[in-house]
Amino acid sequence: MRKSNQLRVAVYALIAVHAVMLLGGFIAPYDYAVQNREYSFVPPTRIHVIDRLGHFHIHPFIYELRYDSPEDIEEGEQVYPLRFLIWGAEYKLAGLLPGRIHLFGVDEPARIFLLGTDQYGRDQLSRLLRGGQISLLAGLMAAAMSIGIGLLFGMVAGYYGRLADEAVMRLAEVFMVLPWLYLLLAVKGFLPLNLGPTRGFLLVTLVIGLVGWARPARLIRGIVLTAKERNYVIAARGFGASDLYIFRRHILPQTMAVVLTQATLLVTTYSLSEMTLSFLGLGVNEPVPSWGNMLASLQQYHVLTSYWWMFAPAFPAILVFWGYYTVANSLQEPTQ
Repeated sequence: MRKSNQLRVAVYALIAVHAVMLLGGFIAPYDYAVQNREYSFVPPTRIHVIDRLGHFHIHPFIYELRYDSPEDIEEGEQVYPLRFLIWGAEYKLAGLLPGRIHLFGVDEPARIFLLGTDQYGRDQLSRLLRGGQISLLAGLMAAAMSIGIGLLFGMVAGYYGRLADEAVMRLAEVFMVLPWLYLLLAVKGFLPLNLGPTRGFLLVTLVIGLVGWARPARLIRGIVLTAKERNYVIAARGFGASDLYIFRRHILPQTMAVVLTQATLLVTTYSLSEMTLSFLGLGVNEPVPSWGNMLASLQQYHVLTSYWWMFAPAFPAILVFWGYYTVANSLQEPTQ
């Protein structure tokens, strides 16, 4: 595949994944936290258009589910048509707008689980969409924090030099060698055990974002050191232009390529960091899902070997990481 086509596919994939996650509450058929213990580890529901008598149905449908145990599951005789734009559990679209209309569903008492269920009978699709919002938002917020701090410190160090440069660079070296995992463990050690999911999410995002500013700051500093010696910057300074004007008009535009490249790389790095921490039980706590704590059930051998649909969160994560790295590589090429 040509690089231009690969970049186009990556951009479209990122737009599609983020749009789906943003509309997760509308697309998800159920509340991500609702448990149905009688449907533990149910495999993905099969959708039919041809019934057992060979008759074709215009509207897709499912059969009722007869469930005795994860090893004894079969479809019954009762048919339930798949319905679209139905009334269901309340949610907030994009975390802001309340709503109760869902994209699809089936009439009670039937259940539709397109990605199966977990050990508590919770719908995997609903949890994957909500978990994607958490994991991607953590990456975006932490990356924005790191880039913002790095941009500020890098421009100050590169433009003013001397003591400012020395202080910022020594501080950056400390943060570059700082073990963020142990730092998070230390921070959580001082916090109460019943830390809520929202506070846990903000804590993880804050720690990851604050620790990761050093590398962008060093790269931006190098660009500013070169940019401030350009003739037009020296001329602007000679005409009495303020430092703020020079930053905004002449220096900041030259840092944008590095800022965008670092942002695309850091989003993937920080999303993966959040997933790792949640996988280890140090990030977002149940019942709020993230892709990391959804994959944590795979630490149990019987889940790993018997329930393949529990791998589902890994696939959108891989697609997102590939997309961001492809965009980052395309941004780096013109500067090489």
